[in-house]
Amino acid sequence: MRSLVLLVPGRVDTLTGGYAYDRQMVDGLRDLGWSVVVRELDGSFPQPTAAARSDAARALAAIPDASTVLVDGLALGAMPDEIWREGQRLRVIALMHHPLAAETGIEPHIVRRLEESERRALAAVRLVIVTSRATAAALDRYVVGANRIAVVEPGTDRAPLARGSPGPTRHLLCVASLVPRKGHDILLRALADVPKADWILTCVGSPFRSPATVERLSAQIEAEGLEDHVRMVGEVDDATLAEGYDAADVFVLPTRYEGYGMAVAEALAHGLPVVSTPTGAIADLVGRDAGMLVPPGDVEALTAALWRVLDDDVLRERLRAGARRVRNRLPTWQHQAARMADALERGGGRVQS
Repeated sequence: MRSLVLLVPGRVDTLTGGYAYDRQMVDGLRDLGWSVVVRELDGSFPQPTAAARSDAARALAAIPDASTVLVDGLALGAMPDEIWREGQRLRVIALMHHPLAAETGIEPHIVRRLEESERRALAAVRLVIVTSRATAAALDRYVVGANRIAVVEPGTDRAPLARGSPGPTRHLLCVASLVPRKGHDILLRALADVPKADWILTCVGSPFRSPATVERLSAQIEAEGLEDHVRMVGEVDDATLAEGYDAADVFVLPTRYEGYGMAVAEALAHGLPVVSTPTGAIADLVGRDAGMLVPPGDVEALTAALWRVLDDDVLRERLRAGARRVRNRLPTWQHQAARMADALERGGGRVQS
């Protein structure tokens, strides 16, 4: 039997795109006959406490020799010494959604430290599995050769087509954790200049990862006079999220940076037109027909795009039709799990249990 140990920081059931990817791959590999053991590390990664790093070192040391070990990049880049030491006896493979240093809102000295730490850790692994071609390209500065990179993009579940709002008020949906990188502040500034009579924005996403960001956004909503038009609903269960997609007319994600853009793919799986930025794989996903993309951080361009898509029924229906065409081309999780299995065998070989 093919076997794998997956190391993730924090709980694997955390409601973010990266953890959803991990969960889907675990389920898909198990369906393919793999034995997969998930070991959860301390949630302080990627900036672990000393105790968290010691616990992670013990977890690695306890894994039997010659095991194939897939380490989520949120943890891997923060413990290069441990990866080098255990990599002598384990088949260590990295899973990167995007480089740690690419996160928005961290101090320059932390960026430099994370980049150097991640470069050292990546040099010690057999293979780096990335979730987009954009992330593969970003590894050039980390001196990871193309022969050590495998791209395994996320899949999607086939979802029912969104029916949209029943009345004249247009419903905008944003699904993203409330962290600086996702650009909620840019979205609020843009919407402040859009006529407020005919739209509502619902923001779904964890408010716990950056409390300071949540506080700033709450103050911004009040300052911009958007209290009656913006709803921050936090994390929701799958059924409630499905209802949100069904009632939406437009999906918006003003992200400053993405490794892939799983929320955009999910929106397209529901046939929703998208307003976003051309980061990660978003430009490839949306193409020319399924949405409108603006430069990250460009408030004026985002305002104009939102105004057009909300005001122009013909445009919105054309983009909706484009999204439905994209929907039919999206890869399934089952297909992508098979690609993951191929990549793992390339990097780690078969381990007999």
